[in-house]
Amino acid sequence: MLLPRILTAIVGIPLVLAAIYFGGVFYMAFVSAIILLCLYEYGLILLTAKKPVNRVSLIVFGILMIIGAVAGRADVQMGVPSNIPSFFMALSLAGIFFVEVITPRRSAERAANTLLGVILIPWSLAHLINIRLIEPYGEYFTYILFFTIWATDTGAYFTGRFLGKHKLNKEVSPKKTWEGAIGGTVIGTAVALFCWNLFFPWYITAVQAACLGLMISVLGQISDLAQSILKRSSGVKDSSNILPGHGGFFDRFDAFLLTVPVLYYVLLYILP
Repeated sequence: MLLPRILTAIVGIPLVLAAIYFGGVFYMAFVSAIILLCLYEYGLILLTAKKPVNRVSLIVFGILMIIGAVAGRADVQMGVPSNIPSFFMALSLAGIFFVEVITPRRSAERAANTLLGVILIPWSLAHLINIRLIEPYGEYFTYILFFTIWATDTGAYFTGRFLGKHKLNKEVSPKKTWEGAIGGTVIGTAVALFCWNLFFPWYITAVQAACLGLMISVLGQISDLAQSILKRSSGVKDSSNILPGHGGFFDRFDAFLLTVPVLYYVLLYILP
């Protein structure tokens, strides 16, 4: 299982780093493609478990959420407080329930499952675009985000494999251990500090960088477990088998779901 993970990483990591480096339309298209693939896999998970979900609404209102997040960031860049993301969220909420109202076989559960997918995936992950657009160091913060999450995931995997004895939550994720979680957090935070020292040691302090790394690492693992709850409740191990050794795109980006919006607002309102 380790070899497919490594081979997928060899192909995938340079692609992600190239998208971050070039930024602009290329990076937006990359993130949008990831979001749509995650939405597709989210719909597959629910349909596999015979849970109702409106897959057309997932895509339509998912795209609206991406547009709203990016448009809101453009306002902030011009110094204008933006309510655009809130407007698009309200529009998506109304739209999802409107579609359900006019559907012959109405279902509150289908509306709820659809709304969860739209908020959990496009609304959250669209903030990847917003972080990259933060001036002057959005590119560097994006690198820190990805490297910290990757290091946390890798550190947790190997620490848990060789030292893990105490299960973190057997029902949600049988293989994860407390030792793995702690090891992943330590390694992730250390990598965040390394990236800070490499990119911009003059911009924020070492303590701030360590706090960012710790936050990303811990939130990433909580986000991973949150997605595991969804899969376990649906009786699914992986969201798909598109990425050998990693499952699907929804599995590969699960750690970003809860982490990315929190990081964006911390960078926007707390750090200089």
